[in-house]
Amino acid sequence: MTEASARDLVRLREAIDLAEKCPPSATFRVGAVVTDGEDRVLATGYSGETDPHDHAEEAALAKLRPDDPRLAGATIYSSLEPCSSRASRPVTCTRHILNTAIPRVVFAWREPALFVDCVGAELLRDAGREVIEVPELAHLVRQTNAHLPGVGEDQAPEAES
Repeated sequence: MTEASARDLVRLREAIDLAEKCPPSATFRVGAVVTDGEDRVLATGYSGETDPHDHAEEAALAKLRPDDPRLAGATIYSSLEPCSSRASRPVTCTRHILNTAIPRVVFAWREPALFVDCVGAELLRDAGREVIEVPELAHLVRQTNAHLPGVGEDQAPEAES
């Protein structure tokens, strides 16, 4: 498994910080940052940014064309594992990512089964994308989502399965 670089940790913290901009919600508060191969920010997004049903990755990717050539060397950073199932819209964040050439996905916290059983990381890996999980930052994402039942900053990091 590939380790996160120092640059990955900086960008992932930026995504986690973006989640603080999310309007009050009964669901996850998530932030996302898309960078090109030279680490230039191409787009950012957060849950509920323009519509209450927006997911962070969806909001960020909506600011780019799916065939943007810069995405071939891009990384998408998300505070939470990209969703693989959702009730609010027909296209998941995993599918939005797979509809682009983005080769790398970095996230901090694997989505707990509060709303759906998420397998975004597995689907992205199975499609040949590099997926890097950074569980040492998961406590920050849990803190941002402490409004959800069963989620809190004082929980121990979950074991990787």
